[in-house]
Amino acid sequence: DGVVLSFVTKGPYSTNYGSRLYVMDGEDTYKIFKLKNREFAFDVNVSNLRCGLNGALYFVEMDSKGDWDGANNKAGAKYGTGYCDAQCPHDLKFIQGQANVIDWNNTAV
Repeated sequence: DGVVLSFVTKGPYSTNYGSRLYVMDGEDTYKIFKLKNREFAFDVNVSNLRCGLNGALYFVEMDSKGDWDGANNKAGAKYGTGYCDAQCPHDLKFIQGQANVIDWNNTAV
């Protein structure tokens, strides 16, 4: 019983660095955790984590429907949309149904 996340995922067309885990509460909604005055415990095996990599776990407030609005975003939580934290990573293709192209440079490595 557990979850294994890989930092590097190689697909047929690209390589992705980083990983996220979305906990679902149903087919179309994310699980909303109410943690005020509660404890959330977890164990992490960092024995295979390479030097310099960040093995952090954190919660990000998200809309339970993944910003689904039926107009701009018809995908919603079912397809993993709705994530954005203070870093607003460039690997997110869409944010609230809009293309994430601010400061994007497709020639950068």
